[in-house]
Amino acid sequence: MSKTPEFGLLIDYEYCTGCHTCQVACAQEHGWPAGMGGIRVNEIVQKLPHDKYYLTYLPFPTELCVLCKPRTRKGLDPACVQHCMARAMTYGPIEELARKMKEKPRMVLWVPK
Repeated sequence: MSKTPEFGLLIDYEYCTGCHTCQVACAQEHGWPAGMGGIRVNEIVQKLPHDKYYLTYLPFPTELCVLCKPRTRKGLDPACVQHCMARAMTYGPIEELARKMKEKPRMVLWVPK
């Protein structure tokens, strides 16, 4: 029987600039080759009326994400959170992060399996 995760990652994608720093930091932290990592920045393009477009970046953990367990055991943030220049990601207790989600609609709460 698996234990329910207590910590997660809150992503405020309104502020993500698409810099991919989280992606690079994750790959470097784990020594993964280019193209492999625990987080991916997805680019979402939405066509609007009058030939306009709306661009959103959504950093989202992959199946490889373990929330940097060696780092978080030491009281440090996961590499993606530490290096996010836009401060678009927060690591913490799930209940606390869920309360923060109520403040804004453009957030995603990710909880590992």
